[in-house]
Amino acid sequence: MTRGREAGYRLLGHRFDFLLHLRPAEWPVMAAHTAIGYFLAVGLAGAARGLHGGAALLGLGVWVVCLNGGTLALNSAFDRDEGDVAYLRRPPPAPRQLARFAVGLMALGQVAAFGLPIAYRVTYGICFGLSLAYSVPPVRLKAVAGADWLINMWGFGTLTPYAGWAATGIPLEPARGLVLLAFCPLFASLYPLTQLYQREEDTRRGDRTLACVLGISRSLDVAIGSAALAFLLFAAAGLRAGWRLGGADPGRWLGLLGAALIWAWVLLPWRRRSDRLRPADHERRMYHALAAWAATDLVVLMAWGS
Repeated sequence: MTRGREAGYRLLGHRFDFLLHLRPAEWPVMAAHTAIGYFLAVGLAGAARGLHGGAALLGLGVWVVCLNGGTLALNSAFDRDEGDVAYLRRPPPAPRQLARFAVGLMALGQVAAFGLPIAYRVTYGICFGLSLAYSVPPVRLKAVAGADWLINMWGFGTLTPYAGWAATGIPLEPARGLVLLAFCPLFASLYPLTQLYQREEDTRRGDRTLACVLGISRSLDVAIGSAALAFLLFAAAGLRAGWRLGGADPGRWLGLLGAALIWAWVLLPWRRRSDRLRPADHERRMYHALAAWAATDLVVLMAWGS
C-alpha cells in the first residue's frame, strides 16, 4: 500500500474505497481534454480575461468528477476487477453500494448541469445515458465488441471537449467543429490500447471487448488507421480555418506533424513487437499513448486557441 492510500484510509476509513474507484488520478487528464473545448471557444486571450470562466469551471467540475468519476466507479461496480485498470493499480474490492453511489453522483451532476446552457445539459444527459448502457446489465454494451468502441470514441473523444465549449454558450463554428470531430477517431485509436493488457481478465469474465474480438495485432492495426484518420481531420480543420504557408501558420502545420510523429513513434514499434509483449508491456505502452494524447491536446490548444 502506498503512503497516499495509507493516509486516505486513516482519514476516511473504508469510505476511501469509493474515492479510489472514482479514479482521481485520471481527473487531470479528463479536465485537460474537457478544457480544450473551452479554450477553442474563447481563445487563449479570452481565457486570460476570464471570459465565461465561472460557467467553464462549473462545467468542468461537473463533467470530470460527477460524470467521468461516476462512470468509472459504475464500471468498477460491475467489472469487479482484480488486476490493474487504467489510472488505478491494484484496485480495492468494489464496495457493495458502489453502483448506487456512482449513479447518484452522475444524477447530481445532471442537476448541476441545469445551471449551464442547454447544449451542455443535453450533452451531459446523452453521456449519462451512454454510461449506464455501457456498464449496467442486461444492456452492458462494454461486453459487445464495437458498441464499446463507438460509445467511447464519441463520448470521450468528441463530446467531452464539446462539453467544455457548450458550457460557454458560444455557437460552434465549422473549423473548430472539425477539430472536435477529429478527436473521435483519435480516441478510436486510443480505446483498444486501453484493453490489450486486460484481455485475459476480460475473457475470463465473458466480456467480448473490441480487443478480445480483434486480437492484439488487429487492434493495433485499427489504432494506427484511426490515428491517421484523426490527423487527416485535423489537417482539414486547418485548411477550413484558412491556414497558409506564410506568417504564423507554418508553426501550426509543424505542430500537427510533430503530434502525428509522436503517435507513430508509439504505435508502429508496438505493432512490430506485438507478438512478443507481455500484458505488463502493453500496459506500459498504453501510458505512452496517453502521453501522445496529451501532446496532441497541447498542439491543438496552441494551433487553434490563439
